[in-house]
Formats: sequence, structure tokens, C-alpha cells
Amino acid sequence: MNEFGNKPKNADLSKIGLSKVGDAYWNLEPAELVEHAIVNGQGVFADSGALAIDTGEFTGRSPKDKFTVKDAKTEGTVWWGDVNIPMTTEKFDRLHDKMVAYLMGREVYVKDAYACADPTYRMNIRVVAELPYSAMFAGNMFLRPTLAELESFEAEWHIICAPGFHADAAKDGTRQHNFAAIDFTRKMILIGGTGYTGEIKKGIFTVLNYVLPQERGVLSMHCSANIGANGDTAVFFGLSGTGKTTLSADPDRRLIGDDEHGWSDKGVFNFEGGCYAKCIDLTQEKEPQIWDAIKFGAILENIVFEEGTTKVDFADKSKTENTRVSYPIEHIANVAKPSVGGHPKNIFFLTCDAYGVLPPISKLTPGQAMYHFISGYTAKVAGTEAGVTEPQSTFSACFGKAFLPLHPAKYADMLGEKMKQHDVHIWLVNTGWSGGAYGTGERMKLRFTRSMITAALNGELDKVEYKEHPVFGVSFPTSCPNVPAEILDPRGTWRDKNAYDTTAEKLAKQFNDNFAKYKDGASAETLAAAPRTAVKA
Repeated sequence: MNEFGNKPKNADLSKIGLSKVGDAYWNLEPAELVEHAIVNGQGVFADSGALAIDTGEFTGRSPKDKFTVKDAKTEGTVWWGDVNIPMTTEKFDRLHDKMVAYLMGREVYVKDAYACADPTYRMNIRVVAELPYSAMFAGNMFLRPTLAELESFEAEWHIICAPGFHADAAKDGTRQHNFAAIDFTRKMILIGGTGYTGEIKKGIFTVLNYVLPQERGVLSMHCSANIGANGDTAVFFGLSGTGKTTLSADPDRRLIGDDEHGWSDKGVFNFEGGCYAKCIDLTQEKEPQIWDAIKFGAILENIVFEEGTTKVDFADKSKTENTRVSYPIEHIANVAKPSVGGHPKNIFFLTCDAYGVLPPISKLTPGQAMYHFISGYTAKVAGTEAGVTEPQSTFSACFGKAFLPLHPAKYADMLGEKMKQHDVHIWLVNTGWSGGAYGTGERMKLRFTRSMITAALNGELDKVEYKEHPVFGVSFPTSCPNVPAEILDPRGTWRDKNAYDTTAEKLAKQFNDNFAKYKDGASAETLAAAPRTAVKA
């Protein structure tokens, strides 16, 4: 085995069984990894200078193929079920041994990085990747050690990522040939059969969601965060497509982080060192900071070029609607250094309500905040199939159910305690439809949403009158600076008020049906915040 690059003094791949790989490239610079990807035919340059790659068969995560080792450590602590699918230690070890055999004689790319910007909670990670773009992604998304730190770097967690290795489902205990498996005792993640880079990022997020709340007393959150000129921290929860990345990248506020954070007894800190933004329908006008971040050092995933050019057609969904770009957080001009902030003064729950029912902004009581946090609602449009216009509701507990190794009540209880302890304002923001559901109404304009969030952050919504929603019970302002008053009351934007009432009741029933599985662990205050059906304005 020949070794190149910046290898830590005491680093040894034989500790994880990889003593017989081919050439090992340690901690190459982004330019070197780009060169390897280009030379190997695994990527091309876009006109912006970003590396454009295709992740192959899988263009998104595969939640049904994510496994957790069930052993003495995890048996009584992990929330087992369709989110956390058990795997035996023996099957994990078999997969590991087969991956080691697959990588024998093959070149690998090693990237050392860490998670958690607060040094108190720092977790050192070593990624051993079959492909250079996987290592580059890890370098983009995790926090980057200095050269001095690399010399003595010791990994706590290891990720082995081999997209070319396919499991034998019948023998290996997987559902199909791809998999992502976590062993909390061995502190190792195995990723095989998929080139989708998000599995690397979300694997570590899942690890932190287990370790920090349970062992360190830190609330882990699927959210973005930023900080104002006065030092006020704001947190944005939201599922994919709700605007979390876009709205947190505010030119008037410094970005703490894009997607994953911890909330300790000192405040908020970023888990990551980069951003992983959806870029479908991206425009420079709507999202200038993300647009400008797509340059050399960024990785574009599964995009399509305009014919005969290397210019990206961001509207093209022919490969996937989940086109992505990853880049180091420094590609955003206005970032917090280090990526930490104080206790948040405002928390925003973002939802893209394609039914057009929820107000564009509402202020929540503590009980309502807990109800909507556990619900984790958004609604997606049905897609591009002709004649299909009915939205599809999505409920993801704590706005990140797929990454929660513990029961959602654990995270909800921690959030509730912190909200009350620090007197946080909680807002529900609908970035979705107004004046009707998808197909009839119109998407809320980004400039109006930004104005509402700015007004909330500046305390301007503390001085206005509020009205209670007849079904969901949330309070929404009747006026807001730089926002037309007529769009603040969602029912008033619909021509057919009876149609609105029917749609609101339908959505309320979906909320209540979804929440039924969490009722036993919910407080009376939270249960009282459920939407009311059979109520008309």
C-alpha cells in the first residue's frame, strides 16, 4: 500500500481492517480530489467551476435500507421500528468483512474531519471512501482540522463508504444491495451500494442524535441557525423544501449553520462545516447567497446541463427533484466564526403547506409549539404527472424523524424545557400556498416571508393585533410591515370560503390522526393544542 497526502502520525487503517487496500490518499486538498474525480471520469466541471457528479442509481437517501446494530448498548435505548431497523452484530461484522475484501487492492480516499463547533462536544471522524467525491463531500460538510491538528488526529468514529460494493440481501440481512449501517458500540458506519453522499452526512447526524441528548445533555436539532448584529440567535426548523436553508442565509444576519445543531447549556452550536442545499429551480435573484456559493470547491449532484454547454439547467428534474449542492460554509460571505451562538430568542417552524390552510406566520403558545414540533408537518405537491394536483401531507416528528435513534418524546421534552427556561418566541411560518391549494392558489412570495421573519426578529410583531385561527387555534397578526395585510388571514385569501373550511378540516384530521401515535407521551398542555374540527369562522 502506497500512502499519499497528509497522514496523521499514528494513523493506521489496519485498526479497522483495511490493511490491504491499494493506494491510500490521505486528506487531499479539494483541488486534488477534484483532479482525481475528473481524471477518473467520475465528474466534470460546471461553468461556475463547481464539480458536477452523478450519484448513480440513488439520488437520495434510502430510509428503508438504514440499519442500527441491536446489542447490549442499544437494545433498551434505541427507538426501534421503521426508522431504526435492527441488525445483529454478526451481520454487521459480516458486511464489514466483505467490504474489507472488496476494497483490497483498491485505492481509497481518507478524509479526517470532526463534528460539533463547540470543542466541548467535538467528535473526530475518519471517512474512508472508494470515490474521491465522497471524501471531498465529507471535507465540505464536516468541520476541517488545521494542519497542526491533523498531525495528532485520532478518530473516534469511522465511516467506510464503498458505493461499488453490493450486499447480498439473502445472506447479509439487508433489504436489497444498498445499505447504511451504524454500530454504536464499535463506533462505525458502513455505507455500500449507493453513491448518494447525503448518507455520509446523515449517518453522523444520527450518531449525534443518540450520543448528545442521552450522554451529554445536549438537544440535537435538525435546523438551521443564524445570529443578528445584536447577538440574538434564531433557529429554523423545517423539512426539505420548506425554505430552511434559504431563509437562514439572510444577508443581514450571520449564518451559524445550515442544517444540524446542538443546544447546550451555553447556547447553540453547529455540527457541520458546510451546507447541503437543494438547488432545484435555483435562481440568482431568489437565492443569491446559495447561487454565489456554487463555485470551485462545491459539488453539484445529479444536475443537468443545458444542451451542448456546461451551464446548469436548475429547472431540469429529469434525473431527480433532489438536485443538491454541497459547499464549505465559508462559501457564504456572512458566516459566524466560530459557528456558535447564544440561546435562541426566536424559533421558527417552517412548513410548506400546499393546501393553503395555515397562516403565513403565527405565534405559538408553549403547548402549540410542542404539538407542532412533534407533528413536524409539511405538504408536498404531488409531482409533475399530468392531472395530479392533490398535495401530499408529510409528518416527520421533530422535523427529522428519519434521523432520530431515540423516541421523539425525548427531544420534544428537552426542547420544551429549554423554550420555557429561556423564554423563547416560537413562530409557525407557512412558506407554501395562499389563496387556495396547489393548482389553484399561489406560492407565498419569498420577500413576504422574509419580511415577516424580520418583523418577528425585530420585535415588531409584538406590537400588533392578533386573530385566532378557527380550526388550528394559532394566533396570527393582522398586520406586518412590508406585507399586504390581506394575505395574513389565509381564509380571507380564498374566493370560496366553504372550500377553505372543508380543506382546513381535512388537514386538521390528518394532524390528529398522525398525533394519535404520540398521545400517550404528551402532556395535557400539548394535547389541548390539537386542531379543532367541525369549526367554522
